[in-house]
Amino acid sequence: MAVYREAIPGPALDTPSTSLEAHTSAQGSDSGAGRLSFYRKLCYGIGGVPNQVASSAIAFYLQLFLLDVAQIPAAQVSLVLFGGKVSGAAADPLAGFLINRSRRTGSGRLMPWVLGCMPFIALAYFFLWFLPPFTTLRGLWYTTLYCLFQALATFFQVPYTALTMLLTPNPKERDSATAYRMTLEMAGTLMGATVHGLIVSGAHGSHRCKEDTLPGEGAVSPNATRLYFIAATVVALTYPVCSTLLYLGVKERSDPSTPASGQGLGFLAGLGLTVRHRPYLKLVISFLFISAAVQVEQSYLVLFCTHASQLQDHVQGMVLTILVSAVLSTPMWEWVLQRFGKRMSALGICAMVPFAILLAAVPMVPVAYVVAFVSGLSIAVSLLLPWSMLPDVVDDFQLQHQHGPGLETIFYSSYVFFTKLSGAGALGISTLSLERTSYTLA
Repeated sequence: MAVYREAIPGPALDTPSTSLEAHTSAQGSDSGAGRLSFYRKLCYGIGGVPNQVASSAIAFYLQLFLLDVAQIPAAQVSLVLFGGKVSGAAADPLAGFLINRSRRTGSGRLMPWVLGCMPFIALAYFFLWFLPPFTTLRGLWYTTLYCLFQALATFFQVPYTALTMLLTPNPKERDSATAYRMTLEMAGTLMGATVHGLIVSGAHGSHRCKEDTLPGEGAVSPNATRLYFIAATVVALTYPVCSTLLYLGVKERSDPSTPASGQGLGFLAGLGLTVRHRPYLKLVISFLFISAAVQVEQSYLVLFCTHASQLQDHVQGMVLTILVSAVLSTPMWEWVLQRFGKRMSALGICAMVPFAILLAAVPMVPVAYVVAFVSGLSIAVSLLLPWSMLPDVVDDFQLQHQHGPGLETIFYSSYVFFTKLSGAGALGISTLSLERTSYTLA
């Protein structure tokens, strides 16, 4: 594991680098008790697949579903997307507080939260794609369900990601487990967009913006509701399957310094310490805008190609190219992180910017696939990099503040809170712009 001073640009850490290096070296030398088997890493990575499958399907197709199938006005769609993101962001500190105060059980302190949320989040996702018989309150229906789904997804994801710190004390093994998780989550993203897209491909006809035709007229096939129903069922089933494998293959490491009652440093006191930790502030600020940009690009790629260009027949191919590129490049980026450092790897995120502009200027098929490939590379490193840095931040914090374990959930929940809040603002404002451009349905 690289010393965190390299991971985050800026002034040196307050703690002398020699102590952090000695701490890292001491932990890394314990190759016996700290090593994780391939099976355990694989099962840990599988646990993150369901949320990524669902999030991918939502990112690429929920907006299209609400506009074309549910036929909700663009202003209400903006409210649905913004409200869901805000709900998920608001649930992050709540999840951190409740998990931080929870008692340790026979299955650990984090695993029961993952298993407890699993059936409810699967149901919330399923009904998110259900078309209710009424029309006047559909906006409220989807806003409520999307908010519920995002909140439950938070209570599932926060303990799952924080579990990284309790798998092993070996930093290199934690980095390896993170790489497994990101690779399988990328595969889940690919599976979500591909499987969902293939199932609902017959729900939308060929329709693009014309002067005499509104985007939604005659574009939805009669069996669109049934196709989205099938896709929602397939994705929802990944939650019980993958959660079972996570429970069977991963054992949460018990730390003797953790109080059995879960009482220790209070949540508010711990939150105050984390937000004043300089490396953590640098990490959060650095990735706020990056996360927002990635979410906006995912959401608008399908909409742009479907309505504003002549690429509607290549939407599935472009989405597949992006996700395959991201999945295959994740192990490469992990090697780059280890070989050249995390600061140098951050340059790979910038590659998507000029290519996204190129697609808007030259919406041709060959250009579109090149843009999709490069975007996949940038998305992979933008997702891998912060999660590889976060354990370094927690290690550095624990060296400076000897409060014992338990604060990892505060770090993870507050980081996700800030990124979700950033994405909510970006998606809400950009979707609301559709209303100003007269995107309406018949």
